[in-house]
Amino acid sequence: MNVAKSGYRVFSANSSVACTELAKKITERLGVELGKSVVFQESNRETRVDVKESVRGQTIFIIQTIPRDVNTAIMELLVMAYALKTSCAKNIIGVIPYFPYSKQCKMRKRGSIVSKLLASMLAKAGLTHIITMDLHQKEIQGFFSFPVDNLRASPFLIQYIQEEIPDYRNAIIVAKSPAAAKRAQSYAERLRLGLAVIHGEAQCSESDMADGRHSPPCVRNTTTGHTGLELPSGKQQAPFPGIELPMMMAKEKPPITVVGDVGGRIAIIVDDIIDDVGDFVAAAEILKERGAYKIYIMATHGLLSADAPRLIEESAIDEVVVTNTVPHEVQKLQCPKIKTVDVSMILAEAIRRIHNGESMAYLFRNITVDD
Repeated sequence: MNVAKSGYRVFSANSSVACTELAKKITERLGVELGKSVVFQESNRETRVDVKESVRGQTIFIIQTIPRDVNTAIMELLVMAYALKTSCAKNIIGVIPYFPYSKQCKMRKRGSIVSKLLASMLAKAGLTHIITMDLHQKEIQGFFSFPVDNLRASPFLIQYIQEEIPDYRNAIIVAKSPAAAKRAQSYAERLRLGLAVIHGEAQCSESDMADGRHSPPCVRNTTTGHTGLELPSGKQQAPFPGIELPMMMAKEKPPITVVGDVGGRIAIIVDDIIDDVGDFVAAAEILKERGAYKIYIMATHGLLSADAPRLIEESAIDEVVVTNTVPHEVQKLQCPKIKTVDVSMILAEAIRRIHNGESMAYLFRNITVDD
């Protein structure tokens, strides 16, 4: 395709060579060349972007994969989007396969909803549309003031299960926590397999105390007047500091339990993100104890931070299958159990359909609200 006549450009906002691999695969499928630009870090670690060709009146797609240095990648995307906006690009569409800070989408104590902040920053920088994949919570789409296409990787992972796992009919889909049960149920129903759920203390990765503001009311040290509110009553009651509310009973995690029979079966644990693999390793050990003879992990985003490759290699896990939404070539060299599924096909098709004004419904066929 002649790039000059295509009416759109595809740029990569990454300064790292490893992070541009996905962008190259997408442009090869589209039959276009990657846009000419330079993204680099100056000696003082400031991000600089130099767009080397005219983008006036063009629809621009910025492909940004997120490496371990998340904050640098975000700044690269913001600076490039703003550079294209000030260069009079018609539309600027971000292709962000893994949306960073997606786990920080709920209020925790006196923290902040960072994914909402990031959505506002992207809009301010000039983005008019986003293509992403398997958001940690689908409700994150509501944080944006422009359209968001949340694609699914499950068709590619299901195809891998059917084609690459011998005797997959003897498998059982496992949710490593009750929170992941809906995703696991979706896989189980599509593959016509059974479902198991791990429940208990080992599956809790987020503290229950982290949700909500639980500080006690202020107590004033006064000797005169009222020290607090008084409950209405027929007889006189002593004033008290603050309102006496019923206290919520603390949760107590039961001993870890596998709900479902995994004995003599292939256990396939499914999730959206695999980062700190401690929970997955613990789940694999429990499943081995319950009689599972092979254990696979299927996840969309393979962040695999810190010592994840070593822990996987030393664990009871037989194989970890992730997509290439996040670069992880170094981790694959450290751990041969890690396998990659290419999702550039669906990202390229999404770009083509958006540019041509075609319906995106084809990419969401048979996708339900719970998927």
